[in-house]
Amino acid sequence: MVLVGQDAIKQIDKGGNMAAPMLAEVLGGDAFLGFIAAVSFATILAVVAGLTLSGAAALSHDLWVNVVRGGEADESEQLKVARGATMLLGILAIVLGILFKGQNVAYMVGLAFAIAASANFPALLLSMVWRRFTTKGAVASMVVGTISALVLIYLSPTIQVDILNNAAPIFPLKNPGLATIPLSFIVGIAVSLLSPERLAVEKFALVEDRIHMGSETL
Repeated sequence: MVLVGQDAIKQIDKGGNMAAPMLAEVLGGDAFLGFIAAVSFATILAVVAGLTLSGAAALSHDLWVNVVRGGEADESEQLKVARGATMLLGILAIVLGILFKGQNVAYMVGLAFAIAASANFPALLLSMVWRRFTTKGAVASMVVGTISALVLIYLSPTIQVDILNNAAPIFPLKNPGLATIPLSFIVGIAVSLLSPERLAVEKFALVEDRIHMGSETL
């Protein structure tokens, strides 16, 4: 049944997650609704597959091989770890999907970007523009940014009020980026100043040349 007029607008606004398919049904009927639904489903599958593969690769290669095994791991071991990481990420995604059922998808994407920005953006920017930025500062910035974003999301109205049904949230903002991104910058700068690295200063000119000129000589 096609919704029209104010009833359609109210239903679309109430739906949140279903805004695009419902709007397609209002404008183009069942045929347009089917087309939008198919495009949305294919897009979701592509994004989920890409994120799962990249996450499994990061866990198996970057974390397991380079951190846990110290660079000593054969391809068979990496493949096993990648398969386990894929299953773990899939289970985690299912659990989070159940917990956040009914939440607006666009808002949840914003939370994911807030976590990524808190963890990665300060370290990337400081490494490109500040010659005294150190390895310890980068690690501290990324760890603090990630943990603080996750903690503040848990303390936000989305978790405390919408999911746990508490009367009031501990942290008032729904998106933690406004607090966690500056915190990540501050931690990275402070740790770099407290633990200077001579090699970092010496390498900065070469890194800067590579950034601007694309030079491969480091």
